[in-house]
Amino acid sequence: MVIEADAADVAEQGKVAEEIRKAFGQLDVLFINAGVVELRPIGQWDAAAFDRSFNTNVKGPYFLLQELLPAFANPASVIINGSVNPHIGMPTSSIYAATKAAMISLAKTLSGELISPGIRVNAVSAGPIMTPVHAGRPEEERAAFVKQIPAGRFGQPSEIANAVVFLASDEAAFTVGAELLIDGGMSL
Repeated sequence: MVIEADAADVAEQGKVAEEIRKAFGQLDVLFINAGVVELRPIGQWDAAAFDRSFNTNVKGPYFLLQELLPAFANPASVIINGSVNPHIGMPTSSIYAATKAAMISLAKTLSGELISPGIRVNAVSAGPIMTPVHAGRPEEERAAFVKQIPAGRFGQPSEIANAVVFLASDEAAFTVGAELLIDGGMSL
């Protein structure tokens, strides 16, 4: 099922939640993965770009979660997609890293708020993963990224998916408010 919506538009989050409730009734798992990556030096940011990043990466996902609260089963699991960037101080990533730091913080703070109705909240924070974001970059830029990764390679989407499946499962029933860094050692 595909629901087309602007992740940055709060009003559209209610529509998405309604479609999900109609289609599935109750939710066992939500993976919050909406996001944009804009990298620029501080002097090149304007208010519109700043708002686009925060609205897409933080505001929209927050209000989608709020809209979906009545649909969650007990127990349920929410996994938030964070990033290695708030941990490493990468140049030109200030706004992107700030949005992901906000989401990681939400995973921790919402854990305390949502555990009593049976909703576990955790985060998965990836390093460079070979997705279209990186596949479309020039080879020399990808090689520069790899030099920053002790594992010597980009991660694969399946490596993130496996972590999300684990956090969604009963195998992680005692895992609450955790952030799982999957970055090939980049944050060391």
